Amino acid sequence: MQVTETLNEGLKRKLSVTIPAQDLVTRLDAKLEELKGQANIKGFRPGKVPMSHLRKMYGRSAMSEVMTDAINTTVSDALEERSERAAAQPKVDLPDDQAVINDVLDGKADLAFEVEYEILPPVELSDLNGIKLVKPVVEITEEELDAEVNRVFAQNRGYTDKGDDAVVENGDRLGLSFVGKIDGEPFEGGTSDHAHLTVGAGEFIPGFEEQLIGFKKNETREIEVTFPEDYQSAELAGKKATFEVTVLHIDGPNTGELDDEFAKRLGLENVAALRDAVKSQMQSALESMSRQHVKRQILDALDEGHKFDVPAQLVDAEFNTIWNRVVHEIEHHGRSFEDEGTTEEAAREQYRTIAERRVRLGLVVAEIGNKNEVNVTDEEHQQALIAEVRRFPGQEQQVYDYYRKNPQALAGLRAPVFENKVVDYVMGLAEQTEQTMTRAELAKLIQADEDDVPEEHHH
Repeated sequence: MQVTETLNEGLKRKLSVTIPAQDLVTRLDAKLEELKGQANIKGFRPGKVPMSHLRKMYGRSAMSEVMTDAINTTVSDALEERSERAAAQPKVDLPDDQAVINDVLDGKADLAFEVEYEILPPVELSDLNGIKLVKPVVEITEEELDAEVNRVFAQNRGYTDKGDDAVVENGDRLGLSFVGKIDGEPFEGGTSDHAHLTVGAGEFIPGFEEQLIGFKKNETREIEVTFPEDYQSAELAGKKATFEVTVLHIDGPNTGELDDEFAKRLGLENVAALRDAVKSQMQSALESMSRQHVKRQILDALDEGHKFDVPAQLVDAEFNTIWNRVVHEIEHHGRSFEDEGTTEEAAREQYRTIAERRVRLGLVVAEIGNKNEVNVTDEEHQQALIAEVRRFPGQEQQVYDYYRKNPQALAGLRAPVFENKVVDYVMGLAEQTEQTMTRAELAKLIQADEDDVPEEHHH
């Protein structure tokens, strides 16, 4: 084969490749030899079909198979010789002229074609030692624990429908539909056909639940509330809103006390054991929030420390995945980019930057993993599959079968595990400072991370 480089610009490469006719004919003969043993042709004993006859019968179709094989091997050999790794499947450009192709198929002409591809850039890792991280630590207060234990009590104590003449009282559990508006305009997340809330549990913004007391079933009224100044969504913080609320059903709590008897019903020894169980659940939720924030700092530091061009093909593919999701979300909620306070142009720009960041981080994470022998074990891969299957109660078998039949989807489950192991590795080298904060402060940090760069946890 002959290979000439015709373009070398940034990560783009273009090669001009020629495979001599003789090579193709040699490959064709080997192919026909293989067919000779299998061919079952009238008038000939198996394995005794003359080559000339085979060539007449199969020549053209066998040659086009040989051509495809030859192109694939030649391209991968050429890349190997050049010590390059293609970012995606190289694009092969064959001659347009059918007469030329026919001559090749008849073994009369060399096969000349063009190959275009982008290479994966070499990644020079910056020094990973001493990245500074702030690890949020949240102490659960007695009040928070009490509130959570009471919520568990309220949830498990059970409720009974208070009937059609019911009036809302503190402690009732309600079904509601509502439309929330700011300055007369409905806002994102402010509408629901059927939401549930327990009056007095503080699940909704301050002032909302108290105003429902005295509502009758099926009654519709308007209530006014102000979002707290430190509300997690910056667009809504401090804003006045009106909600048109309809009470769909009113369930009153069953009688019963938060005592050892109740704890036993939940399979726990006594109230103290119930409090411990609730506390450790709260702690593990906070741990995982804290980790999410630390991971984000690590990815930001890696992004900051590695600036290099990434293959446009990979960025395009990543961008399209994100963009389809964004457009689907917007259309699904009947919104427009203007409603979200942006334009399609600006949004495209923002998500293109995010796509580029993800591709670059993907390459950096892979390099750190390879250099430091971070591997995903079969057992970890299996656990990731089990966790994924568990997310679909009642459909476990279908989900399991889907992954069994789709090796690519199954391999996709490895990526987030690998990324987390690399993050752990980098965390081990970093300087961590613990910072004590409240649960609300941590939630706000995570919200700010999300607003800054939405890292959907897809990988």
